[in-house]
Amino acid sequence: FPEMLSNPKLVLVQGTLNVVMKQNVTLSCLSESGSPPVRYTLFKHNQQVSALNRSDLTPALFTLSISSASDVGEYKCKAEYNISSGGKYSNSLSFTLIEPISKPVLSSPTSQAKKGQNVTLSCLSENGSLPITYLFFKGKQTISPQKTMQKREAAVIFLFIDSFSDFGTYKCKASNSFPNNTKYSNGFNFTLAEERSHSQPLIISLGLILLLLIIGVALAIPFSVIPLYKASE
Repeated sequence: FPEMLSNPKLVLVQGTLNVVMKQNVTLSCLSESGSPPVRYTLFKHNQQVSALNRSDLTPALFTLSISSASDVGEYKCKAEYNISSGGKYSNSLSFTLIEPISKPVLSSPTSQAKKGQNVTLSCLSENGSLPITYLFFKGKQTISPQKTMQKREAAVIFLFIDSFSDFGTYKCKASNSFPNNTKYSNGFNFTLAEERSHSQPLIISLGLILLLLIIGVALAIPFSVIPLYKASE
């Protein structure tokens, strides 16, 4: 009688569990104890993908090509003797499809600021696999620790406008697990808000009073001239 099979081990030997479209990956399936020949079957979500027979104690190698979203998910393998109706199942491996990020958009609720004001900047990539990591810059210098977002929401930083040097160009960059995929945002500049002079309301008030006086005098002149004219007749 053949030796009892151990549960096979499913191991990734080429590629990564985070896969991109058109990537090839190779899985190895092997029962470390048992008597050959052994039949190995690979399953994805309980559907048979491929099967190989091994006449010695070497692993069955399954090469997969990720050509669509349906190729990702959970895989398992089964080891069994041809003469047996039973079999042993392996651990599972799950593939996740990763997508490149889109160019992030840098924005703020206000485009104008003045010295001594608090402002916010938001950076968001609308597309791309999560999580996404964001980093903010002013010129070429980073101005905050990187922020990793697990949800599709903007990374936000708070700034204090302390001097005129804070009115430079701001940018952010976004990256995820997709290889060689870092994108930079548009540039964003705060413009200096015009500060109203404290003397402006006073000048306006004085101007209105003067105008009213002129109008009052203009209206009073006819009433003062008419009696004088009648008195001289």
